[in-house]
Amino acid sequence: MRVGLFITCVNDTLYPHTGRAVVTLLERLGVEVGFPAGQSCCGQPHFNTGYRHETEPLVRRYATAFRDYDHIVTPSGSCAAMVRDNYPRIGAKAAAEGRGQELAEAAATVVPRTHELTEFLTDVLGVTDVGAYYPRTVTYHPTCHGLRMLRLGDRPRALLGAVRGLDLVELPGAEECCGFGGTFAVKNAAVSAAMGADKARNITATGAQAVCTVDNSCQMHIGGTLARQGSAVRPVHIAEILASTEEHVW
Repeated sequence: MRVGLFITCVNDTLYPHTGRAVVTLLERLGVEVGFPAGQSCCGQPHFNTGYRHETEPLVRRYATAFRDYDHIVTPSGSCAAMVRDNYPRIGAKAAAEGRGQELAEAAATVVPRTHELTEFLTDVLGVTDVGAYYPRTVTYHPTCHGLRMLRLGDRPRALLGAVRGLDLVELPGAEECCGFGGTFAVKNAAVSAAMGADKARNITATGAQAVCTVDNSCQMHIGGTLARQGSAVRPVHIAEILASTEEHVW
């Protein structure tokens, strides 16, 4: 099985250690991981801001970069949802405008092969105990794209529940948005900050040492808010927890 790692813009630019954690984890589980250098942005910021035509070349690039892989795995629920939910829409719209089926065909080649990390672990590899060790009290925030678009459900929690040494505590108001929403945070800064402050207070109230998500974009927003509130809670991507062992805790 050959897996292509789709690292995403946020991780490539700000959280490269998350990508390294994914590779460490998957290779420990016997998966061959590749990193196609031709990958770039999935186009989510463009598409969500109304620039559909500008997104189309990125659909083509994604399909080309990952054409030789059995599966595509990304440590980002929002980017996985962009590919799975919006690429077919973009292709269908281009076809309806009389510009051919090429984009629809490109989307069709990648949509069924694109998986958010916890989906891949539970649904494709069929594992929940990945041999991880993380001696911390952790709370989990289910990000909006993972919760509402990918419908990850209990997959992340099942994986966290099997981690030795980890004490998983419930987060009040867990299903409420953290307020990031990509360009929403730029266009509606005051609302975004207020939502983030509510989320951060709930996280701190759990007494957890760390808060984890499946999206570093949301983690960035939450982590920044926690820091401004003076909280000692550490933001951490679920990949880093699952990659941790007694020999090395990420």
